[in-house]
Amino acid sequence: MASLHLLSLNHPKFTLHAASFQLGPLKKNKLNQKSNNLNFQKSIKCSTSLSSLSPEVEEECLALEEEDEQPLSEIWKEIQGCHDWDGLLDPMNSHLRREIIRYGEFAQACYDSFDFDPHSKYCGSCKYQGARFFEKLGMADCGYQISRYLYATSGINLPNFYQKSKLSSVWSTHANWMGYVAVCTDEDEIKRLGRRDIVVSWRGTVTYLEWVYDLKDILHSPNFTNDPSIKMELGFYDLYTKKEDTCNFCSFSAREQVLAEIKRLLDYYDGEEISITITGHSLGAALAIITAYDIAELGVNIVNDGRVTPKIPITVYSFGGPRVGNLKFKERCEELGVKVLRVINIHDKVPTVPGIFANEKLQFQKYLEETVSFPWSYAHVGVELTLDHTHSPFLKPAGDLGCAHNLEAHLHLLDGYHGKGRRFCLSNKRDIALVNKDSNFLKKEYGVPPHWRQDENKGMVKNNDGRWVLPERPRVEAHPHDISHHLNKILKIATGSSQLKQAQ
Repeated sequence: MASLHLLSLNHPKFTLHAASFQLGPLKKNKLNQKSNNLNFQKSIKCSTSLSSLSPEVEEECLALEEEDEQPLSEIWKEIQGCHDWDGLLDPMNSHLRREIIRYGEFAQACYDSFDFDPHSKYCGSCKYQGARFFEKLGMADCGYQISRYLYATSGINLPNFYQKSKLSSVWSTHANWMGYVAVCTDEDEIKRLGRRDIVVSWRGTVTYLEWVYDLKDILHSPNFTNDPSIKMELGFYDLYTKKEDTCNFCSFSAREQVLAEIKRLLDYYDGEEISITITGHSLGAALAIITAYDIAELGVNIVNDGRVTPKIPITVYSFGGPRVGNLKFKERCEELGVKVLRVINIHDKVPTVPGIFANEKLQFQKYLEETVSFPWSYAHVGVELTLDHTHSPFLKPAGDLGCAHNLEAHLHLLDGYHGKGRRFCLSNKRDIALVNKDSNFLKKEYGVPPHWRQDENKGMVKNNDGRWVLPERPRVEAHPHDISHHLNKILKIATGSSQLKQAQ
């Protein structure tokens, strides 16, 4: 039985929280403005040239690339994993490579927009307003529009993950910005994709790995269903479900926020061809898988309008993610049709935890869980795409653990990956300078300074009096006014699904 026991359906504060950037009635919104706020900021989109490649190497790279003659709009379901990416990974399909990188850039946007500065009163928040989010990040032509931001409470057992200001007067004492929901609104992009796409992007961790040591390695039944044998790691569960009633931003849990927004968008675009794509890196990858499972378990993606395929497809593009739940959790995700493509660097330690001793590689894992009830058994979900940073001639062969875990490094490796045993060669000529945006992973001969990305003058501006100040940021409202309305709709869906199962 699907359950929403944690959802606040009659929250006393919901009428106070009108999201200032909630998607309005316009379904067309082509963004074409340019970013000018960053010092040494390159577009997150693929570079049109790469000075480090000789003409001979470029020609060889182009020769290796086997361009799919079919347009993406005709094969998008395969690219989204309807057949578990069979035959698309080795050799790497050109459409799939570009789509994985594109969704990886949506995940990277969470890092590039997050305020990590402990000396700022806005530490732990997003630096940009939703209406100008993609513009500020040099992604104005991505074709998507932010529909809402996502927040989580810091009052859980992951102290090394949350960022807090050292100042006494701060934007929020309990909340951290966790990501966003966006929807494709540009008609040209919708035509290229072959459907309208809803994206959920969760923030993770950039290079530091201290949060891994916070994991308690305790499996917990989330009660999203009546099967108590389905379990997930307790820290991830808390991050997704906990709330703080005294905080405007955390008065609804991250779970409630994302489910309500997905339901709202599905209702708004009812009758259209839609996909739900969820992405994240590191801890954000864990949240992405939990969100996908939750949407499918509750039946939020099921439509009843006479379609041949009544389920809206749910796809997760995971980057450097840890294991999330036990074998039963993995099997249930597969039963629900959740498609997960996990991109990992073989030298990254995060995908090896939790479940170091009992995991999907153990022959007797099912026996351990069902017969012995072994409490520390975890299993990865979905299809794995394994990359190796030592295959890239641009990267240092040995770096710290943070470099191996870095998201921009993963995207660089994807651009050069053509299949097992095939030579590394950049297909889209994605700018290698992006690797050093927040790391020191490129070889020195390429002349790219480490950790180069920063706001111009660290956000300081000169006021009318000629003084340098850190400007106040416009207030971002916490939640849309109708969040409880959509949560109530989800509860009805879950209840109806439960009654149907009992009748069967």
